[in-house]
Amino acid sequence: MTTETLSAGPAFTELGLAEPILRAVADTGYTTPTPIQAQAIPQVLAGGDLLAAAQTGTGKTAGFTLPILHHLSTREVPAKPGRPRCLILVPTRELAAQVEESVKTYGKYLSLSSMVMFGGVNINPQFKALKSRVDILVATPGRLLDHLGQKTVDLSGVEILVLDEADRMLDMGFIRDIKKVLAVLPKQRQNLLFSATFSDEIRTLANGLLHNPKSVEVARRNTTVEVVEQSMHRVPQAHKRDLLAHLIRQNDWQQVLVFTRTKHGANKLAEKLIKDGITAAAIHGNKSQSARTKALASFKDGSVRVLVATDIAARGIDIDQLPQVVNFELPNVPEDYVHRIGRTGRAGATGSALSLVDDEEMSYLRDIEKLIKRAIVRVEVDPGFVPPAKHELMSDKRPPRQPQGRGAPRQNNGPRQGQSQGRGQSQGQGQPGSRSAAGRAPQGQGKPSAAAAKPSPKPGPQPAAHPKKPRPQAALFSSKPGSRGH
Repeated sequence: MTTETLSAGPAFTELGLAEPILRAVADTGYTTPTPIQAQAIPQVLAGGDLLAAAQTGTGKTAGFTLPILHHLSTREVPAKPGRPRCLILVPTRELAAQVEESVKTYGKYLSLSSMVMFGGVNINPQFKALKSRVDILVATPGRLLDHLGQKTVDLSGVEILVLDEADRMLDMGFIRDIKKVLAVLPKQRQNLLFSATFSDEIRTLANGLLHNPKSVEVARRNTTVEVVEQSMHRVPQAHKRDLLAHLIRQNDWQQVLVFTRTKHGANKLAEKLIKDGITAAAIHGNKSQSARTKALASFKDGSVRVLVATDIAARGIDIDQLPQVVNFELPNVPEDYVHRIGRTGRAGATGSALSLVDDEEMSYLRDIEKLIKRAIVRVEVDPGFVPPAKHELMSDKRPPRQPQGRGAPRQNNGPRQGQSQGRGQSQGQGQPGSRSAAGRAPQGQGKPSAAAAKPSPKPGPQPAAHPKKPRPQAALFSSKPGSRGH
């Protein structure tokens, strides 16, 4: 593998790109390529395989979309419906939409067509789109395999394969899907791998997929953007929600992206901020695609001040001039920290990344500092912040789940919401002999109600029916496993 490292590049007009592409680039206001673009574009135009590493937010997407558009527009081949010439695989839906938008932006003066393909949405419009010409297909692996299984897409004409965010695409969570896709691709093709982070293990694996690749690297591996100011507060987990609300109000943050480790934690934090009068929305893999799209759009247009996200958003959010990122919880994978804080400080702009670190997260902090080869500045918590009393703290515990499955107790007086409520009232009345499970009824009760007198597979009186109440929050996110391609 040949590695090239340059510090500066020529103007876009000197890179050999076709005139319609240069016109589209000029429309965006860019005149000088970023270092990764200056290095990668000539290599892609030359036709060889490439492994490209650069800090997040430095323009990797244009580094491969521009030369791909040039290649496809200058080598016309007969178009066939549903038979793309370029396949770009990405790990998340948001990133897929972002990449395809870049393809449209830079290819608007060309006759090439593109489409985006991911799960979580109705598959029928994708069937319809594949009945027409598709030159560039941007897809998540799971939904692409669905189409391959139904034979609605033909990958036999792929000339260029791109793995964007290749570190995530090639880890154990995606490698099986990637191998299934590789098995149906033409053997003769150009392979491009782009990402901000590459472990030595991932580089070894990538080398097995590439043929005599060249490698370009614009900065020390796995580093963070220098224009991002990084700091941390050491704070107990129980105080984090209230401290975050305090910081948002005190600093008058109008647009802040907050990362949590779990989906449940994202929901709870968004609810807490809304309760405190701060507009917020949560985005994670259990949200429907329409809800994720709406939340991201509201965050971009400023109608929502705080977007609370799991790491799904670290690879797919591109917001101009995003000033503030907060790690509500540190990621247990240090590379994810690089991607998280890379949502700010993009395209040369300045940004700030603050981490709230509990004592139990200090090992994560040390791993992150070891990876980025720098210490994150410790900052004392504002003395004006007064932690709430212990009885006012919000619990992180999920509501108890209702019994489910064949072995669960059943009642005939309505849905399980009523069952749960009935037990709670029995306990609240403090009647002697009451049971928490739906077993024997409390002793000494009076005549059963009419609702309880309905036929029942079990003898004895039944608890009275009660008005319906919303399901506990946990039930909303525990019934179905996440789908592939999130």
